[in-house]
Amino acid sequence: MTRIDFYTRAPNKLRTACSLCHKAVSRGMRVAVLTPDAATTEAVGRELWSVPPTGFLPHVRARHRLAGVTPVIVDHDLAELDRDEVLVNLRLDTPDVFSRFHRLVEIVSLDEEDLVAGRLRYRFYRDRGYDIHSHDLSRSPT
Repeated sequence: MTRIDFYTRAPNKLRTACSLCHKAVSRGMRVAVLTPDAATTEAVGRELWSVPPTGFLPHVRARHRLAGVTPVIVDHDLAELDRDEVLVNLRLDTPDVFSRFHRLVEIVSLDEEDLVAGRLRYRFYRDRGYDIHSHDLSRSPT
């Protein structure tokens, strides 16, 4: 069953996502980042060029010819992705594909709309018996 980690009170959702991607990749995991739209996909891609500060994380879109050998996939459509380790969800809704991953990372910012959507996703997973771990980013760094 998928392990779910909620990172709450994130001051910068994209920066937090990139930091968590770096942490996962440094531990040998392959990551998929699900974005809500093409503009956010591009923004995450730009952000990954500065994480870590002295380098970047190799990343491509889901349909890129090197997707199978690249540690981070960033896209708003992961339907055809052949990967199952870590999914970072940046959408407001529950991703259809989450249950095929070993681990799901949910990031909730301080934005009111994001907080409400995050609570709904949390209840969705909890009501279905998923193993949920919460991390309050106002108390500790990622």
